[in-house]
Amino acid sequence: MNTKTMLMLRATVLVLACAYSAVPAAAPAPAAGNPADWSKDLQTWRDARAQKLAAPEGWMSLTGLEPIAPGRNPFGGADDNPVHLKGQVPAHLGVLERDGNTVKLLPPPGGFPAELQVDGKPAQAQTLHADDEPQPTRLTAGTLVFFVIHRGDRYILRVKDSQAPTRTGFQHLNWYAPDPAFRVQAKWTPYVPQKTISIASIIGTEDKSPVPGVAEFSIGGQRYTLEPIIETPGDTVLFFILRDSTSPKTSYGAGRFLYADFPDHGLDQPGTLWLDFNRLQNPPCAYTPYATCPLPPRQNWLKAALPVGERKYHEGAEGVAER
Repeated sequence: MNTKTMLMLRATVLVLACAYSAVPAAAPAPAAGNPADWSKDLQTWRDARAQKLAAPEGWMSLTGLEPIAPGRNPFGGADDNPVHLKGQVPAHLGVLERDGNTVKLLPPPGGFPAELQVDGKPAQAQTLHADDEPQPTRLTAGTLVFFVIHRGDRYILRVKDSQAPTRTGFQHLNWYAPDPAFRVQAKWTPYVPQKTISIASIIGTEDKSPVPGVAEFSIGGQRYTLEPIIETPGDTVLFFILRDSTSPKTSYGAGRFLYADFPDHGLDQPGTLWLDFNRLQNPPCAYTPYATCPLPPRQNWLKAALPVGERKYHEGAEGVAER
């Protein structure tokens, strides 16, 4: 090979090399990102979750879940009230009168006590809005906050106390060790049209919830699927209610919750999404008997073990019996 030919060959190789190096490298998959950043983000999320649970009106503050029967329901601190409130409150705060799907606040004999406020103002007779309405009514008396919730065909008074022993005695949550292997990319297949399923609750009610599609993923070489629901109209995250084989041994017996961002191409197109099972969280029922938690539908009972996320809060508890 003469000198001229060798120079031309070297030039050709150099051009090809430059052209190849100009092609952008594929962005690393989120799961393959900086482990330190992932670990830091997870810890930040854990800290925020504990703070939210133990906030003055967080789940740790619940002290009552009182049914509102049709007709008149006097409520207050006295034992003779059909709706009895624990805590330092007047003996008779008022009357909850239920007529069908309407709950009204009426005064007790002698009028409303000064301690009772409705949406920050002195109490007066009025219709109360439940938690599934645009602006739920918030009642307060001393350290108590209470409001009407609607579950199935039931109306219930939920009571919170910032001085509840479950809140003031809270120290920490129990966690499995973080494991990035349980952050997986899932295939998203939309349901067109969306289907609707019944979600049972721990108190025996059922609610209809929309299921926009199904997520398919692998753990330990095995394929699994999970169906999320849209928890509240307008939400921008998917809500997975699931159970795995760690329940009820080391995780809460009734199952756990997981929230995930929408798939990359939206809900109505095939795509992918990330499921970080390290962010599995216990339902509120793991911390208080006064919550109305949804239970995992049978199709979301996984045979796989997910030893990540939140563990049992009370290690000796067996959780809720299977349904």
